[in-house]
Amino acid sequence: MYLMYVDESGDTGALPASPTRYFVLTGLVVHELRWRDCLDQLIAFRRRMRDKFGLKLREEIHASGMINRPGSLKRIRRCDRLTILRAFAKELSSMSDLNIINVVVDKNEKPPTYVAFDMAWKALIQRFENTVSRRNFSGPANPDDRGMILPDPTDDKKLIQLVRRMRHWNPIPNQPQFGPGHRNLALTRIIEDPAFRDSEHSYFIQATDLAAYLLKQRLAPSAFMKTKSGHRYFHLLDPILCKVASSSDADGIVRL
Repeated sequence: MYLMYVDESGDTGALPASPTRYFVLTGLVVHELRWRDCLDQLIAFRRRMRDKFGLKLREEIHASGMINRPGSLKRIRRCDRLTILRAFAKELSSMSDLNIINVVVDKNEKPPTYVAFDMAWKALIQRFENTVSRRNFSGPANPDDRGMILPDPTDDKKLIQLVRRMRHWNPIPNQPQFGPGHRNLALTRIIEDPAFRDSEHSYFIQATDLAAYLLKQRLAPSAFMKTKSGHRYFHLLDPILCKVASSSDADGIVRL
């Protein structure tokens, strides 16, 4: 079974009320047979960060907060907190059993009726379903593999209802060569309702948060990240990007 941890960066509100143009939704996928090996590597990484920077294993790496709202982590210099994020990205890139799917909603020129939450989640879930069924993730590729979604808490009830609906009714527009209309590609590979995981207690959610944040910074960098070249850190994740998620983007980013 494949596990997809999910986190976001930005917000789903419409412009101009929203402070952000982009909403990023990121899924980090790992097979159950590689889960423990990946966890052990994450723990080893955290121990190195503890020994070098004093970052305790129980303290959360929340990328945006590490830079702008560090709280008790203020004891670590800001440049060192940025170094931790860069080291985290490089560590993830070395974990060949990880796969990252990215969905970006550009809210510019979207109509007021456009629901960014629904559209981004539908795209992410569909790519997860497709990649599991076609056995295109790195790592084990069993013919009967299934997938499970483990998101950071979000609009929980809305997401559960969305997944349940997609199991029965998931209309996908036909390709132009097949004429107008749609096909109902109901989910068959994703089991159970989403099981929500608090990022404070999950190194995998923290890793997903980092990936989403770095993509958001590439699209719309803060002054600090641009000054320190942090807006370029997303490219460090290139080895583990799920590029089959979108053939129209060099990084496999699904752009809506």
